[in-house]
Amino acid sequence: MSRARLSTGNLPTVVRVVLVVLGLGVLLAVPDLARVTPLSFATIHKGLLFGLAAVGLNLLLRHTELVSFGHVAFFGTGAYGAAVLATYYEVSSGLVLLAGAVLAATAVALVVGYLVAGHLDIYFALLTLAFNQVLFAFVVQSSFFNSTDGLSVRAGGVDRPSLLGLDQLLVSAGLDPVQAYNYVLYYLTVAILVVMVLVTWKLVNSPFGRALDAIGQDRTRARFIGIPVERYVWIAFTISGIYGGIAGGLFALLQLHVRPEPVLFAFVSGEILFMAILGGVGTLVGPVVGGVILVYLLDLARFYVTYYHALTGIVLLAVVYFLPEGVLGSLPALGAAIDRRRRDPGLVRNDVEAVVSSVRRGVHRAVTTVRILVFGVN
Repeated sequence: MSRARLSTGNLPTVVRVVLVVLGLGVLLAVPDLARVTPLSFATIHKGLLFGLAAVGLNLLLRHTELVSFGHVAFFGTGAYGAAVLATYYEVSSGLVLLAGAVLAATAVALVVGYLVAGHLDIYFALLTLAFNQVLFAFVVQSSFFNSTDGLSVRAGGVDRPSLLGLDQLLVSAGLDPVQAYNYVLYYLTVAILVVMVLVTWKLVNSPFGRALDAIGQDRTRARFIGIPVERYVWIAFTISGIYGGIAGGLFALLQLHVRPEPVLFAFVSGEILFMAILGGVGTLVGPVVGGVILVYLLDLARFYVTYYHALTGIVLLAVVYFLPEGVLGSLPALGAAIDRRRRDPGLVRNDVEAVVSSVRRGVHRAVTTVRILVFGVN
């Protein structure tokens, strides 16, 4: 029974601690790095938020082996929860808006989770997709949610939410108000992300997490040993939805306007699932890495590649065929392979021969196929 881990492989504890500290250092330095490099601060921030939602989805995917095609429902519910409070009740506190987002997402996750917990495989996936679509259609058709135009997250339609007054402190220190707001919100996102990853780590290494692993391996056997399967799946599903709600609430605070398509459309659920796979389902922080990479591709690849939609497909194919454990999950195996080749350079020649042989076989099959199509003979 494998466990989720902060990093993958049998890395020494010292190396893991160094990697965690290095990762935190990079996260904290992103605003400064974005000022001196072509990195997009806003895109990385957005990627972290979707990565947080992917961490929640991964709780289901990794430990109960349930695939949700509708997890963006909780992301969108969180975003709209904050927007409704700001638009209709003129709530200006960012923390209160975030609390409203979490409560709204938790309520929806409790209801949906209760209705899907007893189902498996494709039925579970399709039910989550169906609930997502119902929610999307309801919001699009509802005048309360302002249909496809969405809602503002500014109290009274003017002011940005207050972030404990910290943004105002930076403004009084001479920083631009927009920049001050975005910096405070970014560091709030990093703090929440770190806490949620640690909560996940504690959760999956608890008796509850081991029970989820047992359920993922064999539900019938889990029932025989006394695990209340449906109740545990329901709880795990709700917790997973809370991650989406937090991420959605922070996304609303970042965008300051919420529309249905970016936060509730079913394709976004597929993207969140892709983030978990891309970063590494077997790791805790892999989905966060996958979130940043995929959002970067989706948002910025269009400026460099004409067929940028194909690029994300190619990346997915590359991950499935060459990095089945995801970008982060494959690092230890890649490191070990490079180390073996460093000690035995002859292995590199074998690799080259294998690649050349594979290409030859592919060309031979292609030529044979063309010959059959053109001349009708093999």
